[in-house]
Amino acid sequence: MEQPPRLAPDAPAASSVSGAPGALVALERDVAALREAWVGAMPAWGAIRGSAQVEAEQMSDAGLMQVVDALARVRRDVDAAFARVAAEVAARSGPEFGEVGFAKAHGFHNPVRLVAAATGGSRADAQRLIAVGVATAERQTFSGERTPARVPRVAAALQSATISIEAACAITTMLERASVRAEADRAEVVERALVDLAARVPLETLMRGVREAEARLDPDGVEPREDELRMERSLTMREDRRGVVHLHARLDPESAAPVKAAIEALVSDALRRRQPGEPMAVVDDHRSIPQIQADALAALARHTLGCTQTAPPLAKTTVVVRIDLDALVSGLGHARIDGLDQPISAATARRMAADAELVPAVLGGESLPLDLGRAARLFTKAQRLALGERDGGCASCGQNIGYVEAHHIDWWERDAGPTDLSNGVMLCSFCHHMIHRDGWQIRPGPREIWFIPPPHIDPAQAPRLGGRARFELRDAAAA
Repeated sequence: MEQPPRLAPDAPAASSVSGAPGALVALERDVAALREAWVGAMPAWGAIRGSAQVEAEQMSDAGLMQVVDALARVRRDVDAAFARVAAEVAARSGPEFGEVGFAKAHGFHNPVRLVAAATGGSRADAQRLIAVGVATAERQTFSGERTPARVPRVAAALQSATISIEAACAITTMLERASVRAEADRAEVVERALVDLAARVPLETLMRGVREAEARLDPDGVEPREDELRMERSLTMREDRRGVVHLHARLDPESAAPVKAAIEALVSDALRRRQPGEPMAVVDDHRSIPQIQADALAALARHTLGCTQTAPPLAKTTVVVRIDLDALVSGLGHARIDGLDQPISAATARRMAADAELVPAVLGGESLPLDLGRAARLFTKAQRLALGERDGGCASCGQNIGYVEAHHIDWWERDAGPTDLSNGVMLCSFCHHMIHRDGWQIRPGPREIWFIPPPHIDPAQAPRLGGRARFELRDAAAA
């Protein structure tokens, strides 16, 4: 029976070893910084020492934030070291070693099972550690000379604890897929841009950049990947013994776009009617978002079957496909569907334009919206398309574009703010209220937008990049 490997009872802790090994210098430095942040977050007088929970409850807000940052860095240090060790475990467990390989000699079928047992985590997590460790390891020639890793910039960022193991895995996995067709110099530019992005944004935002980068790095591969996704589409329905019907759908981007847009329109309408003062307000609607989505799907089905009731409020529903002018003319390259991260091919964008009602947002050479109009009081549909191109959803948090609205930066009534693109921003309801409540400043531009935090959140008030520019790879696009 496989058991997690254990250190010998008398094995010394790393922190007790004088003169830490070179690989652990960064870890020990960051652990010391964590200790300092932890102590500094506690009350200067009368601190109660106890469990982590007891001490955390006494921390100041600013101190707690510093502890979070310090802990995150230590975690990245540990993951980077573990990736190196996991790669060595895999190297010593190769098939050429047979039954005397490292993993089998310790009672495990393979290195993934050994690492998973050691961490108590999933095999997927163990596989990620090994894959990143292998991809970022230095290589050795037959003469014994060491050469840089296949992805040297990812390796350096991982070693310096500026990116997470999950981010490193996302970048290296994509680069390996695209390496067959991509030119080496373009791959280097993309790697550098993605590493820079990973150091600034959460994993969800990074993944949008990874997909965009792969489409640019391997434009010929977008359509074959679409074919694979299309072949995987499915919808299964079953009824359980309680009478609940379970639907499970797997849809490619082209199939999912109208479904997603229609359901999100109904959900947005239901959420809007929860607000007092709205026409036909229903303030006692306590349904969860998943429940509203289920009701939206049922409403669409009833209407399709010839329901005599009023049609669902889909007047604002639009599937927006954004494509560069060059890609539209040549049929080569890729496009994007609002609300979906996976790029589609130019050919698919053309087909969607012929087969469905959608709005093609054609972008010029500088990726600036063309011929998008103005309005006097409310933002027009054309203006919302233009703002959506710049912001890509909620410009602050990245919420799906189906759940955001165009808002005035300088208020229409209080500040006499004009209704034009330079005074507009796409925000979800939460971020809209947060920005006005806490006093954030917004500085928009034609291609990017910046958020200035109030002093009580960041005394330095360092600008934070928002909108689509957070995950777009300008260096990669220019390569």
